[in-house]
Amino acid sequence: MFNKILIANRGEIALRIIRACREMGIKTVAVYSQADADSLPVKMADEAVCIGAPKSNESYLLIERILSVAAICDVDAIHPGFGFLAENAYFAEACKKHGITFIGPTAQAMRALGDKDVARQTMKKAGVPITPGSQGLIKSEKEALAEAHRLKYPVIVKAVAGGGGRGMRIAHNDASLIQGYNAAKTEAENAFGNGDLYMEKFIVNPRHIEVQIIGDNYGNVVHLGERDCSVQRRNQKLIEESPSPVMLANPKLRARIGAAAVKAAKAANYTNAGTIEFLYTQDGDFYFMEMNTRIQVEHPVTEMVTGVDLIKEMIKVAAGEKLSFQQSDIKLQGHAIECRINAEDPTRNFAPCPGTLNLFIPPGGRGVRIDSHAYTGYKIPPYYDSMIGKLIVHGRDRKEAIAIANRALEEFVIEGVKTTIPFQKKILRHRNFVAGNYDTGFIESMMAEKKVPKGKEVN
Repeated sequence: MFNKILIANRGEIALRIIRACREMGIKTVAVYSQADADSLPVKMADEAVCIGAPKSNESYLLIERILSVAAICDVDAIHPGFGFLAENAYFAEACKKHGITFIGPTAQAMRALGDKDVARQTMKKAGVPITPGSQGLIKSEKEALAEAHRLKYPVIVKAVAGGGGRGMRIAHNDASLIQGYNAAKTEAENAFGNGDLYMEKFIVNPRHIEVQIIGDNYGNVVHLGERDCSVQRRNQKLIEESPSPVMLANPKLRARIGAAAVKAAKAANYTNAGTIEFLYTQDGDFYFMEMNTRIQVEHPVTEMVTGVDLIKEMIKVAAGEKLSFQQSDIKLQGHAIECRINAEDPTRNFAPCPGTLNLFIPPGGRGVRIDSHAYTGYKIPPYYDSMIGKLIVHGRDRKEAIAIANRALEEFVIEGVKTTIPFQKKILRHRNFVAGNYDTGFIESMMAEKKVPKGKEVN
């Protein structure tokens, strides 16, 4: 087992990794930017080293600087968390060249799955269902039009690199396709340094279902059930839950989608933790969308229903151990819901709201878990993701989990910045969410609902 691990990240995920390492008796090194000098990961790690200015490209994205700290501090391994360098194949290779273990998949697997068009072809060969789409890259407006006419509108053009909803545009006709094609290309080039695009048939209002998998270096791959991530705006998730409401009464469907996820991972010779994302249609079909070659923000809901500590398992697998469980050992117990608490103003189109937390009092009680790096007096910097933390709840069933989440959000006190908490309260109490009847268009439809005039009753 490793003696010392460097965490190449910040915020709540850095703190999450530090806590797992502490329980395993592993020392930790936190790297941080000048903006994060007063953060909890810096305070709680065994060692902490400043690596640069606040902007990511002057600190958290500087591979050579991070590797220099790793050498000086004599670490055995680096955990990248999510975001920043977590899916950077060059970083994984550089770690290996310096004799440091990268806690994640191999660079080869990252490249095979990070390019979404290559990933689609890999899944197709493995027999995993994929969304109808282009056979390769779309290299011109003319090719885009030809593919759109073959697939029939609506279609979606996507960047082969990156994620987070960038480099994606939906088109319903020729005019919107040309505009979307050029906009997506420019956005992808600016965000990822790669403007390559491909096209898929756009599935209207699907559910976004993802399956957590983990594989070791001995050919063992296990899935840990699914997460429903359909409650999102602008392709950014706000609430996730496990199990998915559509799977609760359909164990055969869970078995099918889980088997497809394992098949997908094995087709790419994948090791360590990863997530296979699927689109689930209104007709009951599911299609491979992409694979995230890292730990996910929403991994705690899987931990709550399976009892598996995914961060510890990642570390053990990277250290050369076999998985400590088999597929038959995974039994989903109860129901978990996660709310991403962001410093954003829902009344201003979710505009980021950096600033000082004048008061931060997280909820507690049975079935409540808080993953957060925030505290009273903490300054949320404007340079990074706006997430303050995550509220994760667990109940005996979905009804109880919703009740606990509602109670916990009522208890949550954050003053000094606007947050998504008021909006998430509305979601959890919305009739369609309570019924489990929602899809990726849920928030848009919810926000478009007309206000009921005073004196009128809602049936």
